[in-house]
Amino acid sequence: MHELTVPVTILTFLCTISFIFWRPHVNEAIPATIGAMVVLLSGSVSLTDLGVIAETIGGAAVTIIATIVMAIVLESFGFFKWAAEGLLIRAKGSGIRLFWFTNLFCFLMTLFVNNDGSILITTPILLMLLHSLGLKNHQKIPYLLSGALIATASSAPIGVSNIVNLIALKIVHMDLYMHTAMMFIPASLGLAFLSVLLFATFYKTLPRKLPPIKKGAWNYTSAPGHHPLKDNEAPLIPREKQTKFMRNVVIFVFCVRISLFVASYIHFPVPLMAVLGSIFLLTWRWFYLKISPADMIKKTPWYILVFAFSMYVIIYGLHNIGLTEWLIHFMQPIVSGSLLHASIMMGILLSILSNLFNNHPALMVGTLTLTNMGLDPLTLKISYLASVIGSDVGSLLLPIGTLATLMWMHILKKGKVKISWGQYLKVTSTVIPLTVIFTLILLAYWVQWIF
Repeated sequence: MHELTVPVTILTFLCTISFIFWRPHVNEAIPATIGAMVVLLSGSVSLTDLGVIAETIGGAAVTIIATIVMAIVLESFGFFKWAAEGLLIRAKGSGIRLFWFTNLFCFLMTLFVNNDGSILITTPILLMLLHSLGLKNHQKIPYLLSGALIATASSAPIGVSNIVNLIALKIVHMDLYMHTAMMFIPASLGLAFLSVLLFATFYKTLPRKLPPIKKGAWNYTSAPGHHPLKDNEAPLIPREKQTKFMRNVVIFVFCVRISLFVASYIHFPVPLMAVLGSIFLLTWRWFYLKISPADMIKKTPWYILVFAFSMYVIIYGLHNIGLTEWLIHFMQPIVSGSLLHASIMMGILLSILSNLFNNHPALMVGTLTLTNMGLDPLTLKISYLASVIGSDVGSLLLPIGTLATLMWMHILKKGKVKISWGQYLKVTSTVIPLTVIFTLILLAYWVQWIF
């Protein structure tokens, strides 16, 4: 290894992460690709390593892309506009009721799509909805901020809602079914706890009675934020048939999501099951709306594959120059002892790393380190799950902790909703640490109970 390999690899990692933080509106695949090329040229990653990396992230990337394709098809059906209208109908003029339905909506979107996709879908919808109600800036923030935190944190209960979680599952040799069995209950209760904390924080700000919708304001194309999944206004299903049709769509998407866990349980390839579900939904759309599947080539965000691969190349370079060996020495005492100790300490450590370096590289580094520590199977699993909680929930302490939060702040800026770092931290500095500790304790006791 060349004497410049170590400093070049470390500097490349820091520059890549810094650029993503500094320019969140720039496609993150661009700096990640440049960084990966530099790391490859430096010699810290070999051509053989590239094959290992491709095998590691391949299944996760295919699953996420198939899920996003489903989201684009739902957009074509007019599903998201229908769902947003449903929020207002069920709120029945109550600002408090709208708060709870907003959180539920964001939770379900992440479970049905993924965390980044949920942010990209729900934020423009909420901006449109709140704009149509004529709410003031400070009245919009409780809905937008709580929705963003819930949408991003909701990737913890099931591994399929986050590409990094899926990659990490592959590294620790853990299937999707086992991840969900061990994680869904504690993570979902943690999300409920987070919602209660957010409600207590925003209670005085939430409008008790919602104003009537401004005439002509409820127009999907008038949303202040840019919606990345649509190029033109989606073809609308006739109003009288909408509810029944959307109900059938929801049932189908729910069945597809369930099929992923069934596939994992019976050891059927999860990516293949996700692709089959997407193909079926594309065929349904072709038959119903006469829209050819060819538009998926243009609309699918292929850059996600490039970003995931490039970022992992950089992390693998850090692994090869000895970072994981140093972390093993540092982390060995942290995960020793009881499962409760391993859960809390790993969760806190990954929360800190995620807020310093972003949750994607933090979870990749943490997982690579765990697999080289010689841990017993149960300690390895709970340490990994605690790492997921730290990277999916603990990372929300600062806006730079996740790419989803950076994108969210950019969408808000375009939508002319002002929220400062101070306003963000005033909320997250209380609710996020409490939620992380609560969830990590639940995780330890839940795993001990089921095993």
